[in-house]
Amino acid sequence: MGLISKEQPRVVDIPARKIRPNKTQPRRTFDEEEIRSLSQSIANNGLLQPLTVRRIRNDEYELIAGERRLRASVMAGFRRIPCIVMKCSDKDSAIFALIENLQRKDLGMFEEARGISRLIRKYNITQEQVALQIGKKQSTVANKLRLLRLTLEEQDWIISAGLTERHARALLKLSDENLRKEAISHIVGENLNVKESERYIDSLLHKAVVHNDNFQGEKKVVIKDVRIFVNTINKALDTMRLSGIDAISHKEETDKYIEYTVKIPKDSAIKNNSEKEENVLKNGA
Repeated sequence: MGLISKEQPRVVDIPARKIRPNKTQPRRTFDEEEIRSLSQSIANNGLLQPLTVRRIRNDEYELIAGERRLRASVMAGFRRIPCIVMKCSDKDSAIFALIENLQRKDLGMFEEARGISRLIRKYNITQEQVALQIGKKQSTVANKLRLLRLTLEEQDWIISAGLTERHARALLKLSDENLRKEAISHIVGENLNVKESERYIDSLLHKAVVHNDNFQGEKKVVIKDVRIFVNTINKALDTMRLSGIDAISHKEETDKYIEYTVKIPKDSAIKNNSEKEENVLKNGA
């Protein structure tokens, strides 16, 4: 990755006010209690592991790794912070910040996914390249990125409830957002483990499929009934024609309607009716 320059890195004390946070830092949440505890340790024992920074201007530096240590050192009252200065590009700095957090296991599942996503988008690199840089399989990187399909509200809910990444991946089976919310609520309320959650989600999917099949069945029944009505009209027309009435029909079908227009010539209808009356009178005689 070419992070270290040809010169041997050395530890230098840099004013805290001249160290800028890393804009690509994947970690977004910091436990204040942990920071205070670390600050007390640094105040008592000093900073045992220097920060890693890179020079961005003559008198300014950007943090590559060690934001918790920087915050804790400032809280402990340190004005100058021991740092190792490295020479690297923006891209290398972003990758190194992600790797440092992954190695320390400091990142939550969604922070990790967002960090990987930012690398891909900002530096136009592939999942395979990211996987190689951070020491993971491409399939693992793909699964991490899939987690971002969950809404921010769902992500916060999952984190606050202490659900695992396997819980989150199981929820991705549900494409409907309302179903996902129902599932999260049930999983949290019943304190379901991963296996139980997967079975519950599968049951929701099964219900959705059955409901859809029933809906399709209802549509077919309705269509069948309409055909019965159309056949009734056609039979009525055939009966009129057999009776000597030259009825004319016109059928027009749109997305919303099936429209039938029937025209009955008055002359043939009156003539046919007169003939029927004469037959009745003859038969009556």
